[in-house]
Amino acid sequence: MKPETIDQYHDAQASEDQQICALLRQEIDRAFPDAESKIWHGHPVWFLDGNPITGYSKLKDSVRLLFWSGQSFETGGLSVEGKFKAAEKRYTSSSEIDTVELRGWLGEARDIQSDYKNLVKRKGRLERLK
Repeated sequence: MKPETIDQYHDAQASEDQQICALLRQEIDRAFPDAESKIWHGHPVWFLDGNPITGYSKLKDSVRLLFWSGQSFETGGLSVEGKFKAAEKRYTSSSEIDTVELRGWLGEARDIQSDYKNLVKRKGRLERLK
């Protein structure tokens, strides 16, 4: 069964991955109390004004935290992901999560946004919103 809620997504994970997801969710919710959060393409994603900002997903060997505009962040520690502006950090244990670093990325995620919401309308051309 595919999860329909973030709680269902967490419940479907192994114990350590549940701990990673819970800590990420706690920090993301704290940073984005005004965001819409939902399961999107099978994993938890947070949106501001309909635009995806951050989310995480279970990979084979880790939990990947993704920032849609992360390549534009000044705070280091993220790896390039995909052909647009996304960047990621992978975790295999909740003890690997540096909350100070994470809060830095979350702060930049609010200030640095690309318009993924209209990517198809613009025929694959990504424009910066902020």
